[in-house]
Amino acid sequence: MTQTLNAPTGQQRAPKPSKVRLGGPSMFRMLLRDKFATIGALILAVVILVALIGPTLMGELATKQNLMFMNKAPFDPANGWAYILGSDSLGRSMLARLIVATRTTLMVAVPAVLVALLVGSLWGVWAGYHRGRRENISMRIADIIMSFPSLLLAVVVLYVFSPSVANIVLILALTRIPIYMRTARAESAELQSRTFVDAARTFGTKPNSIIAMHVIPVVTPTLLTLATLEFCYVMLAESSLSFLGIGIQPPDVSWGLMVAQGRQYLQTAWWLSILPGAAIVITAIAANLLAAWLRIATDPAQRWRLTLEKPARKALKSLSKEAK
Repeated sequence: MTQTLNAPTGQQRAPKPSKVRLGGPSMFRMLLRDKFATIGALILAVVILVALIGPTLMGELATKQNLMFMNKAPFDPANGWAYILGSDSLGRSMLARLIVATRTTLMVAVPAVLVALLVGSLWGVWAGYHRGRRENISMRIADIIMSFPSLLLAVVVLYVFSPSVANIVLILALTRIPIYMRTARAESAELQSRTFVDAARTFGTKPNSIIAMHVIPVVTPTLLTLATLEFCYVMLAESSLSFLGIGIQPPDVSWGLMVAQGRQYLQTAWWLSILPGAAIVITAIAANLLAAWLRIATDPAQRWRLTLEKPARKALKSLSKEAK
C-alpha cells in the first residue's frame, strides 16, 4: 500500500476527514420528495406573495373603470396584458381584481385561523392537563358552540352587526375554537399520564411549566396540521358569506364577493364567477395537499416513509400491493 510522505519530514499525511451526515433529511428535502406536497407549497407561496405585493402594484387598475372594455373575454392578446383574464361589467381588469381580492381573502382566513388556533389550543391543553371540573366546563362550552351550525351562527351575528372584516374574523374564529379545543384536550389528557410528565411532576415542576415545556411541543404538530385544513374551511366560509351578501362589502373585494357579483352574468360572461371560483378551489386543494404531507412529516411514527429513497419507496409500494 503506497503512502504519501511529506518531502521535508517524511511524515505521513493525515487523511482528510470524511463528511458524516447525522440524522435524517431536512423537512425541505422531505417536502421535495413528495411532488404533490411540493406543488401545493409552491401554489400557497405564490398566493401569499401575490397577496403581499400584488395590490401595491395593481391596486389602481382594479378600481379603474373603462366602459369600452365591458365584459371582455379572457385570453385575448388584443386587449393587452392588463385584461388577459378579461374584464367585468364596469370594464375593470379581472387580473387586477383577483390580485387585490387575494389579500382580502387571506386577511380574513389567516387571522381567523391564528386566533382560533391560539385560543382553542391553549384552552384545550389547560383543560386536558388539569382534568376534573375545568375539563367538564370547557367541554360543555365547546358543545354549546358546536351545537349551532357555524355558517348559520355567522349569518345571524353578521346580520345583527355590520359585516366588516373584523366581525367576520371574530365570528369565524369563535366558531372554530371548539375544534382546536377538543383536539388539544384529547392530546393533553393522554400525555398527562406519560412517564416524562410524571418525572417532571415528581421533581416539583409547576403545572404551567410542564404544559409549556413538555405538553405543548408534543401537541403542536397535530394542531398545525389541523390549522392547515381549517384554513381551507375558513376561506370557503368567508366566500360563502360574501356570496350571500353579508361578508366582504364593496368597495372591498374578495374571491367570494367576485363570485357573487358575477353570478348574474354566467350566461354571457362566465369568467366573472369561474375565475375567482377556480382561485378558491386551487388554493383549497393546495392547502389540503400540504396538510396531508405535514401530517406525516410531523408524526415520528410515520416520518420514516418520507426519508426513504425512491427505489425503497417503490419497493414498499409493491410490497403493500402484494399484501393486499
